[in-house]
Amino acid sequence: MNLKGRVTIPTDMDIIEDTIRLSEQWGADAVRDCDGTDFPEELKDVGLKVYSTYYTTRKDNAWANANPDEIQQMYLMTPIYTAAADSLRIPLMKGLYKDMLTPNTRDDITRWWEVIDRSTGDVVPTADWHYDEAAGEVVLNTVPFHDYTVSFLAYIMWDPVHMYNAVVNDWKDVEHQITFDVRQPKTHAFTMERLRRFIQEHPYVNVLRFTTFFHQFTLVFDELAREKYVDWYGYSASVSPYILEQFEREMGYPFRPEYIIDQGYYNNQYRIPSREFQDFQAFQRREVAKIVKEMTDITHECGKEAMMFLGDHWIGTEPFMEEFRNVGLDAVVGSVGNGSTLRLISDIEGVSYTEARLLPYFFPDTFHEGGDPVKEAKVNWVTARRAILRKPVDRIGYGGYLKLTLDFPEFVDYVESVCNEFRELYDNVKGCVPYCVKRVAVLNCWGKMRAWGCHMVHHAIYFKQNYSYAGVIEALSGAPFDVRFISFADIKENPDILKDIDVLINVGDADTAHTGGEWWCDPQVSSAVKQFVYEGGGIIGIGEPSAHQANGHFFQLANVFGVEEERGFTLGYDKYNWDSHSHFITEDASGEIDFGEGKKNIYALEGTEVLVEREKEVQLAVHSFGNGRAVYISGLPYSFENSRLLYRAILWSTGDEQNLHRWFSTNYNVEVHAYIENRKYCVVNNTYEPQSTTVYLGDGTSFDLDLEANQIVWYTL
Repeated sequence: MNLKGRVTIPTDMDIIEDTIRLSEQWGADAVRDCDGTDFPEELKDVGLKVYSTYYTTRKDNAWANANPDEIQQMYLMTPIYTAAADSLRIPLMKGLYKDMLTPNTRDDITRWWEVIDRSTGDVVPTADWHYDEAAGEVVLNTVPFHDYTVSFLAYIMWDPVHMYNAVVNDWKDVEHQITFDVRQPKTHAFTMERLRRFIQEHPYVNVLRFTTFFHQFTLVFDELAREKYVDWYGYSASVSPYILEQFEREMGYPFRPEYIIDQGYYNNQYRIPSREFQDFQAFQRREVAKIVKEMTDITHECGKEAMMFLGDHWIGTEPFMEEFRNVGLDAVVGSVGNGSTLRLISDIEGVSYTEARLLPYFFPDTFHEGGDPVKEAKVNWVTARRAILRKPVDRIGYGGYLKLTLDFPEFVDYVESVCNEFRELYDNVKGCVPYCVKRVAVLNCWGKMRAWGCHMVHHAIYFKQNYSYAGVIEALSGAPFDVRFISFADIKENPDILKDIDVLINVGDADTAHTGGEWWCDPQVSSAVKQFVYEGGGIIGIGEPSAHQANGHFFQLANVFGVEEERGFTLGYDKYNWDSHSHFITEDASGEIDFGEGKKNIYALEGTEVLVEREKEVQLAVHSFGNGRAVYISGLPYSFENSRLLYRAILWSTGDEQNLHRWFSTNYNVEVHAYIENRKYCVVNNTYEPQSTTVYLGDGTSFDLDLEANQIVWYTL
């Protein structure tokens, strides 16, 4: 086994000897700096590849202060205020951290701001409002007891990620790094010159790790410096009059703040995107790609590699969209919280290598007296490893402040074992497409643009309202399926796309971008999906699939799924189908199935087979539709047991139960992955407890196996 390579280690000025020692212990072949650290030149000749974090939009306040008109901006909306008379004063900065943001009054506010009567949805004429800059308030004429908001542009005076790092790490008297806009003419020219100068002044650097490029995802803090609003996919901070005028010229219609503000929802991933917002995203991808290509060309011209961090200012560099393939990057690195975030990186095409930054970050919120970084590392590795076994990244590494690990020798030793195991795993599976049982497509409004990111916040953090859905994506990330992500627009443009799929999955709450909402009222889309199932395809719905109140249904595919949700309109109809049945799908369920938050008021239609009901509410049911089959599940948080339930549901929905025992483990805590091209397979214990199982091979033969905690056993075919 190769005991060196494919690992990146962080460093700092005061930990040179320990960096060398730990790089040898972990087998690291690359070293990097981090936000708030400096790279010690003493390490440039010790045989490690050197990554340098490069900030395209900050760490040069002299330039930002000298060019205040080209500081980055974002769109914000005030809270909703109710007028009690015929006039109203709305404070702009209430609820916002004043050191981070300042309203843009330099540009024409009557063009770029918008006051909206939220009771009617109408825009308030500019003649009926003005801005009292001294008071920081918009003063407007109103209709009594109507609701009003102000949408406005604000300069980003403190980079949100730098602010976050400063707050989390308790940095004292730190200079607030201002975010400047590389898209604008003066800063664009300055940035290209600045990049060349940086490379010349750092000849020992091998890889420029761009963190990232130009536009920060949406991250806003309140008056107490607490996180107020975050959307890792948010485009709210990618705006300026310069950019928006360019958009107008290209698209041929005027821009409205509401295209971003979206009633104050900021077009987060749960909102069904409007045409205008999708136009804006596509425009941003095109324009960002052009400037990224300029920077990667300069990097290559100077003999360096260009690596992108999938985070921070990454907006516009959507890695699964067409524009990304032409930006010239050598590598992408990103933070990995679980299997979904691993696949978000490893599935990226068009780069020479991908790298996963494993958790925990070496930050004091984990590495403190009484902290347990080993536990966090174990959970992180076992979840990421499932996905690596399906599609490996090429490298792993850690971020943060290395000296914090020195008081945790058990953690240092555990990282050594992770690095060694990763290298063994990579040597066995890289370059080989693993055996896939079925072709599965997740259907939502975003399609490939949000591949593996459905229901994700960041770093695999979930909300109470979405972990029951994110668990489905997490289960798929390490399962033996060919997984793709398609949109309703994909089906409308080319219904034949469904011919290359065995099972469709629609997961989420009603009227969100994840389930589709009004898209199900488009007969081209709904008929194509119904025909797909009727002719033998499988469909699995979790939560409120196809839900949108219209035409006598809430579930628009109620006749396909065989279930419906009581919304108060059908209370007068008696419901009798409540008897539960044993079934192939639930055969591995060891106890009460965990449906997470589940759904209320789901009932089964006639002819549907209910598998689990609780208090006259259906949690799991199956239904035949023509030659195809449908499965309804009220929610499915990630667990090994639920992953097995989903596996069985996919097989059953395609009528393929007889092939269950192919590359299969009878113990759902243990999984089997086959790599036919490499003539290898492995059996992996996903727990930190010993496990016993019966392993079935591709030909149906089997053998019994006992595994140690977390053990992987490799076999040659």
